[in-house]
Amino acid sequence: MALGQRQELRQSQSLVMTPQLQQAIKLLQLTNMELSEFVEQEIERNPLLELVEGDAPVRGEGAVTDEKERGTDDVDTASLSTAADLPNENDQPLDMNYDDVYTDNAAGEGYASDAGLRGPYATNNSSFDASGDMLEQTIGEEISLTDHLLAQLNMDVVEPAERMIGFHLIHMLDDAGYLSGNIEAIAEQVGASVERVEAVLKRLQDFDPVGVFARNLGECLALQLREKNRYDPAIAALLDNLDLLAAHNHAALVERCGVEADDLADMIQELRRLNPKPGLAFSNEIAQTLVPDVFVRPIANGGWAVELNSDTLPKVLVNQQYFTEVNSQTCSRKDKAYITEQLHSANWLVKSLEQRAQTILKVSAELVRQQDAFFAHGVQHLRPLTLRDIAQAIEMHESTVSRVTTNKYISTPRGTYQLKYFFTSAITSTTGGDSLSAESVRHRIRDLIHKERIEAVLSDDKIVDILRTEQIDIARRTVAKYREAMRIPSSVMRRRIKQSAALSTRSRRF
Repeated sequence: MALGQRQELRQSQSLVMTPQLQQAIKLLQLTNMELSEFVEQEIERNPLLELVEGDAPVRGEGAVTDEKERGTDDVDTASLSTAADLPNENDQPLDMNYDDVYTDNAAGEGYASDAGLRGPYATNNSSFDASGDMLEQTIGEEISLTDHLLAQLNMDVVEPAERMIGFHLIHMLDDAGYLSGNIEAIAEQVGASVERVEAVLKRLQDFDPVGVFARNLGECLALQLREKNRYDPAIAALLDNLDLLAAHNHAALVERCGVEADDLADMIQELRRLNPKPGLAFSNEIAQTLVPDVFVRPIANGGWAVELNSDTLPKVLVNQQYFTEVNSQTCSRKDKAYITEQLHSANWLVKSLEQRAQTILKVSAELVRQQDAFFAHGVQHLRPLTLRDIAQAIEMHESTVSRVTTNKYISTPRGTYQLKYFFTSAITSTTGGDSLSAESVRHRIRDLIHKERIEAVLSDDKIVDILRTEQIDIARRTVAKYREAMRIPSSVMRRRIKQSAALSTRSRRF
């Protein structure tokens, strides 16, 4: 076969994602906080983009899920702006006249004196440094666990080598106050013997809070018991068998500790009064408030109004005036191409943000419509739902619905939920009726276990029998899987827990 060169013309089709399309897809799955950071970066990069300041649009421009009254009873706060609510032309202006000085030198001389005001507009030769003034505006300084321990180290340890060892040990603590490092590694790092490091560690274990520098839970509890002078051989044996205590095997603990059942109950109560994580008292972590992306509220006709949380959405606009001014003064072709490219990029971003908002609103409205029974009656009426069901209803692709519902939260009268929460698998009904949501079945299992009595603890097989009487066809292994996912122990463990609680209650009574 001879080898040679020749030219061929072929025609093919391929799907190519442009950078603009990739950006639009990326915006769909961003949270509002991530979206705000992205928009800020774009504003810094693009001179034609501006962030809208001032009053944000009011909530209320949402979707109504009741098709009979769609668009008729949607209450909007803009309707409150009537002539009766607007200020009169004879009303006093809200702006302050800084030429007026209010003093409290004499009664009746000035607004501050008459009204008894003591604020930034009342002058009494006071300053922010005066004791008692503006005290509420000061912020308390929070001391970390490391700073608290370093202050004790500098006071109690004088010898430089031991202070260096203590410094390294302090920085090996985790947030709970446990020593997470290796003693041998510290000894090798500072050039000291393991025995000396152990001696310094034992000294640091006397620091406040009691229980820090422990290497495990048993040692942490032992340090606190020694501080209370409650550490004896019986409770030491209990700390050596914490695995039996976690399994609520009180019969084995009675034998290991050599005490009576009532004494064991008292010892367990003593342990429960201790702090297993003493370092968390100095934790300065600030809990992040969950901000919903969508609001759902009932309306008068029995439907639901769905609206976006516009307060968290960034609002940008394209400065066309600045583009016209710059474009008219630009002479070089390179500069004109740059400013035109930035205009296209800005317009695309604004369009993508609007499309993102409309897509989230559309998906949320359909989700609320299909889960209407949940919002009206509770989780037991949650119906099985998939991404395909929503995608087919709103004529979008499943991947789009998946991106929209990722890391998005919806605020409802029944609480705040992640949008993914409403997508659950189906469990067949024994009567051949409508399928049940897996989440509603989990809720029913949790409710049955919560109501069980100590003398009638429900096994997984018994739960299966009860559910089948309620027309729920479910296997025993599925019940076990749901129970373990909800971190509910087995029937044997629950029986031990209930017996332990009953024994503790009886011992406290006597």
